[in-house]
Amino acid sequence: MTNRLKEVREDLLLSRAELARKAGVCFLTITRVEKGLPCRGETKRKILAGLGLKPSQRDMVFSSTHPPKKELNFALESHKTVKDKDVDRAAF
Repeated sequence: MTNRLKEVREDLLLSRAELARKAGVCFLTITRVEKGLPCRGETKRKILAGLGLKPSQRDMVFSSTHPPKKELNFALESHKTVKDKDVDRAAF
């Protein structure tokens, strides 16, 4: 599975440890996902929430057909902290 997690995380100036803490997942999980190993849908939702993205924006991070850089930058500009209860539960 290819993804842009590392690129998005670095654009937000987050370390793997910071993202893991915000997402409520293990540091090694972030490392594995960045290397392209598969993960569960719930893990993807947590990572997206840690990045301040909605599950409906998952293709910006977890897609083999990457969106244009302009679209990604727009999403990152509107970055905000999302609490677990505010996370939209779109299906993966």
